[in-house]
Amino acid sequence: MALTTDGVLEGSIVGSFTNLGYQIRSRDWESSLPEMRGSTAVITGATSGIGLAAAKRMAGLDARVVLVGRNEQKLEAAVAEVSDGTEGEVAGYRADLSSLDQVRLLAAELLEGEKRIDVLVNNASVLAPERTTSVDGFELTLATNLLGSFLLTNLLIPRMVKSAPARIITVSSGGMYTEGLDISRLEMNAEEYAGAAAYARTKRAQVVLTELWADRLVGTGVVTHSMHPGWVNTPGVAASLPTFRRVMGPLLRNADQGADTIVWLSADSDALKSSGEFWMDRLPRSKHRLKRTEAGDADSDLLWEFLRDATGWVPPDGWPNSESS
Repeated sequence: MALTTDGVLEGSIVGSFTNLGYQIRSRDWESSLPEMRGSTAVITGATSGIGLAAAKRMAGLDARVVLVGRNEQKLEAAVAEVSDGTEGEVAGYRADLSSLDQVRLLAAELLEGEKRIDVLVNNASVLAPERTTSVDGFELTLATNLLGSFLLTNLLIPRMVKSAPARIITVSSGGMYTEGLDISRLEMNAEEYAGAAAYARTKRAQVVLTELWADRLVGTGVVTHSMHPGWVNTPGVAASLPTFRRVMGPLLRNADQGADTIVWLSADSDALKSSGEFWMDRLPRSKHRLKRTEAGDADSDLLWEFLRDATGWVPPDGWPNSESS
């Protein structure tokens, strides 16, 4: 009965993506998640919204939680907020993921400061209403949502293999359903730029990248998943999509509801049984709702090459399946 109800919700975008879907589906879930004591979880974009909510939940499960944020004051406040009420360890690292140099420095600091990394949550994201360029000359949405997470994850994967079983979780968006993967259209020029489309294209690419990581990590004990948090009322939505926020209003999920599947994928043993899936509300979901978006899947290997070349990442000796990287 639960699956039948879920199927009805999934067929209705509004019923599935809003808090209505969450409230109905969550009735069938276990009341508590397994403890994460002994695990270290690194969460990017953790100073507000979904990332902060996920950090609080994982700290409550006794994980060591490592928050990554680009603003020093917000990061300090978030670390204090997560630390309040928990005896678990909480740490903060400052970095702007749109800067490749800062990503490299962040990875070096994490490898120096964290003996193990059991969970990496790629949550840092931006939807820029106007075209902005990163310090490296890339369009900001592409730089933050895709290049930064690709480089950081690849630099941390060897440590995660040593910490296995481990999980990589990338926070995508329902917006990715509107776009296929087209490498030539990933970076939009000033004339064609539209913030929502640029965001959706990077979110589609994140889902494909998750599959590519899954292929390369077979047999390592590291699984990788992408997920859709639903339509969530976050500071980012308020700033970037004010009309959408105003129209949807009380139907939007809160940050805790949006973070739930992130935490479940981080803690529950069932999430270790597969890799490369796209999840929402604790179930794997279809990666395409429109036939026209499927054609771009043929570009998946080109995506890896594009990201590798753009970031300048070279797989070191011993990197998993480095012959294909």
